[in-house]
Amino acid sequence: MSRRVFRILIILSVISIIGIITVQIVWVRKAYALRERQFRQTAFIALQDVADQVGQLNGITQSCTAVTQLSPDYFIVNTDSPVDPGILEHYIQTSLHNHNLITDFEYGIYNCESDRMIYGAFVSLNANPNTVQASRNLPKFSRSPYYFGIHFPSQSSFIAGHLDGWIASSAAVLLVVLFFGYTLVVVLRQRKLTEVQRDFINNITHELQTPVATLRIAADVLQSDAILDQPERHRQYVRVVQEESLRLQKQVSSVLQLARSEQMQFSITATEINLHQLLTEAAEVFRPHVSLELWAENAMIQGDRYHLGNVINNLIDNALKYNTATPHVILETHTERDRLVWSVQDNGIGIAPEHQPFIFNQFYRVPTGNVHNVKGFGLGLYYVCKVIKAHRWHISLQSIPGSGSIFTVKARTTKQTALAPKLPAVR
Repeated sequence: MSRRVFRILIILSVISIIGIITVQIVWVRKAYALRERQFRQTAFIALQDVADQVGQLNGITQSCTAVTQLSPDYFIVNTDSPVDPGILEHYIQTSLHNHNLITDFEYGIYNCESDRMIYGAFVSLNANPNTVQASRNLPKFSRSPYYFGIHFPSQSSFIAGHLDGWIASSAAVLLVVLFFGYTLVVVLRQRKLTEVQRDFINNITHELQTPVATLRIAADVLQSDAILDQPERHRQYVRVVQEESLRLQKQVSSVLQLARSEQMQFSITATEINLHQLLTEAAEVFRPHVSLELWAENAMIQGDRYHLGNVINNLIDNALKYNTATPHVILETHTERDRLVWSVQDNGIGIAPEHQPFIFNQFYRVPTGNVHNVKGFGLGLYYVCKVIKAHRWHISLQSIPGSGSIFTVKARTTKQTALAPKLPAVR
């Protein structure tokens, strides 16, 4: 599948999911508005019944517009007749239960002349209307007409409780969206890995074909009889065979080494190491492009000498390869509390910020096309990171494009207090 088709499918899928979520939200809001309207209408009917019952109790006919809504959850009911709080509360509970409005409420009785609340109470949902009777302790108001107000503080939760189907369907849609998002992330990661592995195969094919072709040409020349009469030319082709054989062996070994490390088949054999000595030995190999600045007082660490040597060589080799000017690499050490900090600094091409988070990933190389001019498989820094983590150390990168990079490793020193000998800088 081409990138364009894959991108279109992803966009269409995202649009479809957004559309489904939008439709679901719209329908849930409409369902809530409908239930809210039903609640208001039912409350009107139930409270009108209460007003009629109070009127019948006092022998008067109530107006059909006795109920007024002041807010979505607050109603005013004019009774224009004396009201006993206990009987009123019983009427309210009975009427609400009969109309299936089983929710908490609070009410207050007001004097129509002074507009002052005379009595108020909160009634819980669990109250049983059949057990509510007029209490002798409640005040009775018979001198002037009254009205009462009723407030439903749990109206929103009551309405939401009647939207179980919509809430369940919304939860199902949300679950599907989460699974889709997770699947999309996995697919994108797998696609990225496939692209990286394809680039790796392109590079490894290119880099293995070069020494093999050189060896084949050298072998053809060495098989000819004419080469026997040209000793100098014979030695030259033998040297080419040796160099290309070593190069091919190194490339194959690096791939096999990473294959073993990926399967966790390599082990760390920790011994006491003088890091200054290890850095000096590495600098001798790459001189005159490497210099030392060894400031750490205690350079004794516990680590695997073989793998650490490979780490240092990989970092120096990368610093020399990715450089368009005269390469210069600085190996520096210093002490931070109980940590021995060592770094490899170069004056190379640097790494752009958008690529730095992925630089230690397997097969990752800064994109310059499928076939890179600089030889490599994108395995070196991945191996470096695995070795450093196996030692339970920390490695970080600081890089500015065009100015170079600094790879810094923080390691623990041994408990010995002996000072590491100062070693001369290699220029």
